[in-house]
Amino acid sequence: MSSAKWPTVKAGTAAAVCAATVAVTALPAAAAGSPGDGPLVAGDAPATTAAARLDRPGVQVRTAPDVDEPPDVSALSWMVTDADDGRVLAAKDAHRELPPASTLKTLFAVTVLPKFGQETVHTVSEDDLSDISPGSSLVGIKEDFRYTVADLWRGVFLSSGSDAVHTLAAMNGGWEKTLDDMRAMADRLGARDTDVETADGYDTPGQHSSAYDLTLFAKTGLTNRDFARFASTKEAEFPEDGGPDAFGIQNTNRLLVGSHGVEPYPGLVGVKNGYTSQAGNTLVAAAHRDGRTLLVTVMNPQSGKNNAVYEEARSLLDWGFDAAPDIEPVAMLPDRVGPLPSAPSEPENDAPATHQPAADRAAQRRASDRAAVLRAAALGHDAGTPDGSGPGVWWFIAAGAVLVTGSTVVVLRRRQG
Repeated sequence: MSSAKWPTVKAGTAAAVCAATVAVTALPAAAAGSPGDGPLVAGDAPATTAAARLDRPGVQVRTAPDVDEPPDVSALSWMVTDADDGRVLAAKDAHRELPPASTLKTLFAVTVLPKFGQETVHTVSEDDLSDISPGSSLVGIKEDFRYTVADLWRGVFLSSGSDAVHTLAAMNGGWEKTLDDMRAMADRLGARDTDVETADGYDTPGQHSSAYDLTLFAKTGLTNRDFARFASTKEAEFPEDGGPDAFGIQNTNRLLVGSHGVEPYPGLVGVKNGYTSQAGNTLVAAAHRDGRTLLVTVMNPQSGKNNAVYEEARSLLDWGFDAAPDIEPVAMLPDRVGPLPSAPSEPENDAPATHQPAADRAAQRRASDRAAVLRAAALGHDAGTPDGSGPGVWWFIAAGAVLVTGSTVVVLRRRQG
């Protein structure tokens, strides 16, 4: 050994290990999940009078000088939320359990989208397309054709295609496994009003969600770049690579594309619309203006007017952007939900394999891990709770302690040499 004294090195190493242990054990309990498990939830926010307001019937909003009351819309349930900080600006019957129609596909996407790389190629089988409910929306997937995962997600988001949902569910291990995965994700996100019986939102006894839960799903989904990209795509070629059998598809969200007598909403970034005979019209819409992103969820307008779900969402968005700078929230969404992980970039299933050197893979993993720490820290900084720091603070403590430990071990090894 060199001139360095062994007791000093041992003491330094022990201290660093202790620091790492303390920092890691201080992490929120739910943050101990393995990478790729999906959004992490460290527990429900403390019960407060403000949060309890969303359990009350009727419109919930805090009055403020020079801020108008929310518009009088006919939807059975609605909610206006600041997607950046989780402030619920106003709501009506936010926890009312209602059929969600295709807006439930937001939960499907939050659950399944991170599992497959977008360039993964899948050959559709007869089994993939079996058991699609009659009358379901379809994008037009063909048996024995090869589609990328990105093609399938465009089919989900733009055309609300149940054939795309069934194909992705088959890739995920089957319909029942996917339902179980969606239920588990809803539980992790604190979506207490959601019971999942189908992955595509088709009317089924016992299936319901709420404006609150659908807002949670959309807010979580928008932290993922692929979710955000698909949710905001207006038109696409299906499949994207073209060919003699390709055709164009357009997003059915009229507030996004401007169709059927609906003017497009400025700054709209998706997310998902739906309709069934039991659910009526449903819509989760996100829009960005002046550095702020708002989420509006509207469930089953009763006015009978044409395009009511879109026009009521428009009026709620307009009100929200005007009110957001001055109004106090009626509640806060759980603010310890981590960003939805991105899908793996490696081809999977029956896609052509490509070789990547082990050193390159290791470098990518290190970069990905560092980026995850930085994202978590940013989330904690932006969404720290009154009773403590957000998760990013703990991640930085843990990361720093691990770096100290690693540095000490490296020094030790060098001196031993």
